[in-house]
Amino acid sequence: MEAVAFLCLAAAVLGWGFLWVWDSWERMKGQKPAGLPGDGNRTLLVIAHPDDEAMFFAPTVLGLARLRHRLSLLCFSAGNYYNQGEIRKKELLQSCDVLGIPPSSIMIIDNRDFPDDPGVQWDTEHVASTLLQHIEVNSINLVVTFDAGGVSGHSNHVALYAAVRTLHSEGKLPKGCSVLTLQSVNVLRKYISLLDLPFTLLQTRDVLFVLTSKEVAQAKKAMSCHRSQLLWFRRLYVLFSRYMRINSLHFL
Repeated sequence: MEAVAFLCLAAAVLGWGFLWVWDSWERMKGQKPAGLPGDGNRTLLVIAHPDDEAMFFAPTVLGLARLRHRLSLLCFSAGNYYNQGEIRKKELLQSCDVLGIPPSSIMIIDNRDFPDDPGVQWDTEHVASTLLQHIEVNSINLVVTFDAGGVSGHSNHVALYAAVRTLHSEGKLPKGCSVLTLQSVNVLRKYISLLDLPFTLLQTRDVLFVLTSKEVAQAKKAMSCHRSQLLWFRRLYVLFSRYMRINSLHFL
């Protein structure tokens, strides 16, 4: 009898938790995140490698599209670690087409100053000056990139954060230009997909994007464009990673 009562209580708690999460999600989807500029805003997504845009930032890209942001992308390398740079550049353009970013809004930096190599530390000042020039030329109002953890810990990801942090702290960003960074989470949370939503809702964050089922399919289609990178473990990543469904971000 006690076991039955315990199971009933557990089921009730789980049911309540599911309904709370569902209600929070439904209310959240209809709201514009506080502090986030709206229609017509010029937003720049800054990534290190082709596939970052789909693997880590798809919820942000599609969420900003809902808000009618004018999104452009700056990729700091061609992803040439395995001498696949030319292939990966084409895959990036295909992925961005799926995500709604036109070729005219994409810039890929392909030079020896920023090699795709986790063992090489990109020069912070060089990254910062390159980024600032792109921001100024394109009148960018919002920059989106990695946080200090770089999501996967990749040194190239972290270098982008270090550069934008430097620009922000030294007051070099144009007036009215904000910075959003993608929140890194621990390994367990990273691979429990939408089950991470309750933890995310309980955490402090400035902006949260959660994809609908239709948008998840769109994100997966974008990731599938990166055929050269779809090894077995990345296929598992697509199935289980929260970053294919949820993005929580913080303002600097």
